[in-house]
Amino acid sequence: MKSLHAEAHALSKPEVQLDIINSHNVAISSLPKFEEKLNDIGLYPLKPTGVEIFQMNVGYMCNMTCKHCHVDAGPDREEIMTKETFEYCLEALKGTDIHTVDLTGGAPEMNPHFRWFVEEVSKMGKHIIVRSNLTILTTNKFNDLPEFFKKHGVEVTCSLPFYSKFRTDNQRGEGTYDKSIIALKKLNDLGYGQKGSGLLLNLVYNPVGAFLPGDQEQLKQQFKKELKRKHDIEFNDLYTITNLPISRFLNFLLMSGNLEEYMEKLIESFNPAAAMGVMCRNTISIGWDGRMYDCDFNQMLEMEVEEGAGQHIRDFDVEKLNNRSIRIDQHCFGCTAGAGSSCGGATV
Repeated sequence: MKSLHAEAHALSKPEVQLDIINSHNVAISSLPKFEEKLNDIGLYPLKPTGVEIFQMNVGYMCNMTCKHCHVDAGPDREEIMTKETFEYCLEALKGTDIHTVDLTGGAPEMNPHFRWFVEEVSKMGKHIIVRSNLTILTTNKFNDLPEFFKKHGVEVTCSLPFYSKFRTDNQRGEGTYDKSIIALKKLNDLGYGQKGSGLLLNLVYNPVGAFLPGDQEQLKQQFKKELKRKHDIEFNDLYTITNLPISRFLNFLLMSGNLEEYMEKLIESFNPAAAMGVMCRNTISIGWDGRMYDCDFNQMLEMEVEEGAGQHIRDFDVEKLNNRSIRIDQHCFGCTAGAGSSCGGATV
């Protein structure tokens, strides 16, 4: 078997990540494959319930380099969605019942066509979610975005690892917590997170280590209490997301010797109710280059939607996508463990 350092070095290749996940299952070979677990509960092959959410990764460029980032985003990433691909996305959305456009990255705000696209989608009457790292909103080039978000009724969903400075900075870099608080206060001042404003402000919690997130409702109440007490900050909801064993988190699991134990934990925590509500059943994921995936995690592993469904946004056909079979592998256990995990938090 390759050394851990050799495996970690090879993680830039998505196919290598899948090979590593599966090869490390040797120690837990008695445990089932994901498709077997789905078959046992009558969900295999996994089928969509209907595309409702149009999630777009508009580029891997980011002003941060977070330890848990499954996108492996950072300032040196050059992959960025072109205006032509954005236009294909607008064309695809026309005449569909898709109600939500979910913009992610990287830092989606750094795409040069970001504001134009938000304006165009807003004209279509679609609900818009922007997944922000918060710190980008404190930089000179982007510090007017909170007002822009308010103007277009954008729902802002932000990453905040914890309500303490130490844990937040440890996961996302020194100074992150203070900048995040500044951004949250500005959003609050504009009405975000305030009762009756209609301006939604949500936080996202990812565990720091090789364990599942705690109870979502309990964490939400803890965050609400502490952020209110410390900074007089309000927000609407908190989403817990399980770290999947890919990209930087897979590297962490390898280097810490926790991959096999973590995979075993995910598999043994399989929840049929969570499997029913996995996000790939009502979401389609569009990559920065226009290729289509069943979810954002499959996108990072370059597992495109099945060929018959059309694999590029220029060939978008909602009927074909609604009738496709969703592609799966062992990493999918991360979305079905415990209370489940999705971009909208726990599924149970």
